[in-house]
Amino acid sequence: MATAVLACGLSMAQAQESSGQQESSRSDVTAEETTGSSVAEAADIRLEKAPPMTPEALFEQVIERARQMAGGEYQAPSSPLPDSLANMSYNDYRDIRFRQESALWRDERLFEVQFFHPGFLYDAPVETHVLKEGRVETLDFDMSMFNYEKDAAPLREEVARLDRQKLGFAGFRLHYPLNTPHYKDEFLVFLGASYFRIAGRGQGYGISARGLAVNTATQGGEEFPAFRAFWLVQPDPEASTITLFALLDSPSVTGAYRFDVEAANNTVIDVDAHLFARSEVAKLGVAPLTSMFLHGENSVDRHDDFRPEVHDSDGMLMHTSGGQWIWRPLSNPETLNVTQLRDTSPRGFGLMQRDRDFDSYLDMEADYQHRPSLWIEPREGDWNEGGLELVEIPVESEVHDNIVAYWVPDSAFRAGDARRYQYRVTSHGDGVPEHRLGRVVRTRQGWGAVPGEPDPPEHSLRRFIVDFRGGEALSSLAGSQPVEAKLTVARGEISELRVKQLPDGETWRATFKLAPKGEESADMQLQLMLRGRLLTETWSYIWNPNVLE
Repeated sequence: MATAVLACGLSMAQAQESSGQQESSRSDVTAEETTGSSVAEAADIRLEKAPPMTPEALFEQVIERARQMAGGEYQAPSSPLPDSLANMSYNDYRDIRFRQESALWRDERLFEVQFFHPGFLYDAPVETHVLKEGRVETLDFDMSMFNYEKDAAPLREEVARLDRQKLGFAGFRLHYPLNTPHYKDEFLVFLGASYFRIAGRGQGYGISARGLAVNTATQGGEEFPAFRAFWLVQPDPEASTITLFALLDSPSVTGAYRFDVEAANNTVIDVDAHLFARSEVAKLGVAPLTSMFLHGENSVDRHDDFRPEVHDSDGMLMHTSGGQWIWRPLSNPETLNVTQLRDTSPRGFGLMQRDRDFDSYLDMEADYQHRPSLWIEPREGDWNEGGLELVEIPVESEVHDNIVAYWVPDSAFRAGDARRYQYRVTSHGDGVPEHRLGRVVRTRQGWGAVPGEPDPPEHSLRRFIVDFRGGEALSSLAGSQPVEAKLTVARGEISELRVKQLPDGETWRATFKLAPKGEESADMQLQLMLRGRLLTETWSYIWNPNVLE
């Protein structure tokens, strides 16, 4: 009804302008026409006084839309794409290239936005809107924004015949002069389901974040919520921060997300997520991170690979509510491995690429030493009791992400429930600044036999070495100091536990032997101490004897 009134008012205003142009030739204005003019003037006043849309008001609308969607049945998005687009190869998809001169805010602001063409794995249209000067505008798909090159060239004519309003974009990427003032680097991309990747200064893409994980590593199979719509808030010309909103939808959950992004040395995103349960969720994964670990220094089976290590992340780090720092090295297991670190309202967690030495990778193309770490810092909201869950999936190739970490709340998330999670995501090219204890820099293990002994033990006997370095307390110690190791193990026996400083004068090594209990996994935790004073983070490791089979 409001739309009809507005349209009527505009028509009257236009009629008034037309009659005004003929006023010099007419003097017999009727009472009916006078009344019509008054209504038109009132409509103009209403239009002028309509308050501009603010980012806060827009986010409230997105939240309400998510709330209402959760009360109805899930409507799976339908793809408007023909088979030639939906089933195209990855190489052909890469040959559809965005034209830089078509970027949103091109040469107008420090931020620019480029869009992804629908096709390949990305066949569901994503609504894209812009909040500009108090008004929300919709961005429709425009094929003139793209170049169709090489084997993708024949698709141009087919795309031209499609309804562009039904196509939509597949996603978008943000550009900003991050590394130099003269070139706008791509540093944030939203593409596919609820995935997004970020990078800071001097960093490349690697690990991904997600809006939400649902039923990961469960018998019923994982559900992948997706961002169905975005609203980009136009920033000031010289701003280094930008705000955007997203609408998330899945069979079980809907959500409204606010992302406040700061492009900097370490890119920072403040997330405000409002979640609404459409049906009961078996396992809710909050602030999920997805990465890849193929093989590393702790791997048993050596891959047929010239590279010593291949991974986007080499460990999971957690800062507990009690102040403990826990480091769990990653692995590529023989079978699915799911573990949890329990806590209440954790201070932080993340998947980290701690090894920054090129010699650890020797890969000139993948550049693994520059892959970012992502750190999650919970703020306000419904964090409460739960566990940081780590999922490690066996893979044979680095093209597959096989590592997932997320927070799982203990309380059930049932139909009609609503929750809010506020947290900060930061990309790091180095460690987390507030972590001031000694850190694990190396984890290695091998057969625990003594070379040449006549009656060697079973291969199940393992020797571990764990090297620590850095930290305010550990780094200042001389090698003569009586540093001790505190080691606990569940399901297994420990022997020959020793600690000593390495020849570099900076690194301290803890070494021990583990005799597992049959085929059961051994859960170990190790710290270095000096006269009761904690010197290091906690090394947390689960050894599964089945990797030797």
